[in-house]
Amino acid sequence: MAKTRSIFLCNQCGAESSQYYGRCPQCQGWNTLVEQALPVREVAAGRATSQRRSPLGPAQPRLALTLKEIQDHPQTRLPSGYGELDRVLGGGIVPGSLVLLGGDPGIGKSTLLLQMANQLAQRQRVLYICAEESGQQVKLRWQRLTTEPGGAAADQGDLFLLPEIDLETILAELQSLRPTVAVIDSIQALYDARLTSAPGSVSQVRECTAALMQLAKRAHISLFIVGHVTKEGAIAGPKVLEHLVDTVLYFEGDRFASHRLLRSVKNRFGATHELGVFEMVNQGLAEVVNPSALFLGNRQEQVPGIATIVACEGTRPLVVELQSLVSPTSYSSPRRSTTGIEFNRLLQILAVLEKRIGVPLSKLDAYVAAAGGLMVAEPAADLGVAVAVVASFRDRLVDPELVLIGEVGLGGQVRPVSQLELRLKEAVKLGFKRAIVPKGQAIQIEGLDIVAVARLVDAIAQALAT
Repeated sequence: MAKTRSIFLCNQCGAESSQYYGRCPQCQGWNTLVEQALPVREVAAGRATSQRRSPLGPAQPRLALTLKEIQDHPQTRLPSGYGELDRVLGGGIVPGSLVLLGGDPGIGKSTLLLQMANQLAQRQRVLYICAEESGQQVKLRWQRLTTEPGGAAADQGDLFLLPEIDLETILAELQSLRPTVAVIDSIQALYDARLTSAPGSVSQVRECTAALMQLAKRAHISLFIVGHVTKEGAIAGPKVLEHLVDTVLYFEGDRFASHRLLRSVKNRFGATHELGVFEMVNQGLAEVVNPSALFLGNRQEQVPGIATIVACEGTRPLVVELQSLVSPTSYSSPRRSTTGIEFNRLLQILAVLEKRIGVPLSKLDAYVAAAGGLMVAEPAADLGVAVAVVASFRDRLVDPELVLIGEVGLGGQVRPVSQLELRLKEAVKLGFKRAIVPKGQAIQIEGLDIVAVARLVDAIAQALAT
């Protein structure tokens, strides 16, 4: 029987400790250390456990190379069959890359990867490892997603299924089949027999991911891994899991809405914070061709307290409608609520409006929401939030053909933002005629009347002039 030794691993940061502490020494989390039993490698008889090398020993051959000495190997990205997924990945699937996909249960992670596998299988060999479902369950879902409305059966191509949780069997199958793309659904269900801990533990997730990564890099297999998330929304397991992979994607969405957002938070082969938009239909997930129309709302119906901004997710500009409601409070302390906007950002803007502009909001309830369920975290939405709040307070209409772009400073100034030209061109495509932007960033765009302002009070006066 193999010898084992016990160590303690933190289930938040993955730090190791030889003894138990009530508080992790690294991340300072309480009651996060979990005991794990690891096998101890036996030391060969007569062989020292450690050998100290002399710094004056014989010189070793030089292994480091200059950038000129390293040969270029141009890599052709593999199209996934979905333009929105390719956009988030940076232009397609990179051979030998390791992609981690996380999201809430039932959000559509398995549906997206099965649809992608079906598209790739028409021209490549694809292996789908279903560690949480049987082969019959996956086939039933594949038939539902690929069957034509007339009832015609779809071509399965070179799509292979493997219902397995044992890591050694999966590695052997990957080496034998040598697929172009492989999907692991999910990493928390895999089991390495060399470890005594249960599947889904910190050590199991870390060791299984490391073994799959080594094989993917050596055999040039593009590997997609599904990861569970915690109740806080972060990917379950040690943080080192996100450091091991090349790309980390989050699948987001409101369970009361049909659209889904695919967001990249790490990408070694492309821009981060790219956004892909899908819609859940009867045939699975469908791409949204014009996502700005989803977040724009109804422009024909004019209501006080509505302003339009242009947010940027990675390299994609999105026109978003902001809605605000300001009303007298019935309680001693006013209520503030946000949907799609950072709460602390709203509190800061309300303080600036009261201190610098003189709008009495300290005894009024304030509600701000972004249409379509998009989370807008960038400061470029500040100007739109401020104008929407003031418009609701004064019960005034904002021109539906006006977009507002700018960051609001604590002194009441309108600060510059990035990618302004890209934002304005997206506004022109959707038929907007006017734009209020920070002073010093005035850009000439044909068909768009651009107003540059330096102070928030000037922007409010221009927006509510009509």
